[in-house]
Amino acid sequence: MVNHGGKPALSTLVHRGGANGVTGSCHQLYARAGPSLLIDCGLFQGQDADPARFDQMTVDFDVDSIKAVVITHVHIDHVGRLPYLLAAGFDGPVICSIPSARLLPLVIEDALKIGFTRDRALIERFLERLEQQVVALEYDRWHSVVNNQDLVMRVKLRRAGHILGSSFVEVGLREPETGQRERVVFSGDLGAANSPLLPAPTSPAKADVLVLEATYGGRRHERREGRTQALKKAIDAALDHQGTVIIPAFSIGRTQELLYALEGIVHRAAGRGRWGALEIIVDSPLAARFTRVYRTLKPYWDAEAQTRVRAGRHPLDFESLYTVDSHEAHLRTVTYLAQSGRPAVVIAASGMCAGGRVVNYLKAMLEDTRHQVLFVGYQGEGTPGRDIQRYGPAGGWVELEGERFTIRAGVTSISGYSAHADEGGLLRFVAGMRRWPREVRLVHGDSTARLALKSALEALAQKKGKALTVTLPDNQPCD
Repeated sequence: MVNHGGKPALSTLVHRGGANGVTGSCHQLYARAGPSLLIDCGLFQGQDADPARFDQMTVDFDVDSIKAVVITHVHIDHVGRLPYLLAAGFDGPVICSIPSARLLPLVIEDALKIGFTRDRALIERFLERLEQQVVALEYDRWHSVVNNQDLVMRVKLRRAGHILGSSFVEVGLREPETGQRERVVFSGDLGAANSPLLPAPTSPAKADVLVLEATYGGRRHERREGRTQALKKAIDAALDHQGTVIIPAFSIGRTQELLYALEGIVHRAAGRGRWGALEIIVDSPLAARFTRVYRTLKPYWDAEAQTRVRAGRHPLDFESLYTVDSHEAHLRTVTYLAQSGRPAVVIAASGMCAGGRVVNYLKAMLEDTRHQVLFVGYQGEGTPGRDIQRYGPAGGWVELEGERFTIRAGVTSISGYSAHADEGGLLRFVAGMRRWPREVRLVHGDSTARLALKSALEALAQKKGKALTVTLPDNQPCD
């Protein structure tokens, strides 16, 4: 790598995950002087996970050189390998935003229960250690990681608009002896411009190298007004038949965005007619815990959400909202809604119907025409969610926990409820820089998305008269 002046670059990038796939995000930035910085340490999931690859579940790369880990946000595909990193001997700072520092223990505790142990004492000891290592930063302030005669390495977190606390990361490198400088920017996951609750990301002023997510390369989201209308229409259809709307959703980000949209619809109905009697149920203890933290972090909400609060509204805690905590209450709720015909909207994990409480709702209601299944997020290939989405409209079937269920419930999918920027948003992120990078590395996307975004970026650079190299790096998990 060389910089704009033709000199050797100050840094080298090694992608430990999340390069040629959409999970396992982990990028190691080596300074020429020796120290390195790790951006995210996520778990491989879905099609990216290979059961035969033990190294995907461990950290078997260079840890001694890592001076800090920077967490862009707390989704499991960005933080799920943190326990392995600490087990491998990393005892340095884990840098993240203030909201992420509040949310991270909830995510890691859940990950430990699923993948490590249910021993409460062990979990508590790990969380105590993690708390000691977390360094919570304000947005838009430089923080020094290395500062000696050979190298100055600083990081700055900027709002990414993806989920609460999400950041993109600016890394500033300077070699005191030569005066050479370099700026490397990691996008993390960028939010959609029209998402509620969170401000949209703004472009950094400059970068020499940009590591950019490509999740929605080649795709454009539906406008927010359209998806809200589609959400209301799907619920109206269930209400027409005295049924329940089942929404499989992930616990953090998507659930809170849905609650915000539903509060708006309920508010406009102002208690009139059947919407006035509608119950909105969050049946996920983890989602409920995340939502409670979201409520305490109102200063990080966007201007629109702040306006609702000043008007006396409670976007994440309105009157018709109920939460289900215990397993026993969950089973009673499933039975009651399946039998009673009382109108309700249920938001339950998991988002792709591969497990969790949503499966019990589907088993009880999929074969009943009164009900609706509403998908608001991407359904991965090979998941029950994808099968319901694909075969439901044709009266097909799906296998859930070894049983076959005929799909008689209505099935609706709404595009646009994505916490990721679409291709237009990604292009604007680059175009908004005062000084464009010499190289953009496209990560966090399947091959189709990365190739589409590569073509779009190259076309944009040609139109703007910019010299830009767009690369598609591969994962390099082992040295």
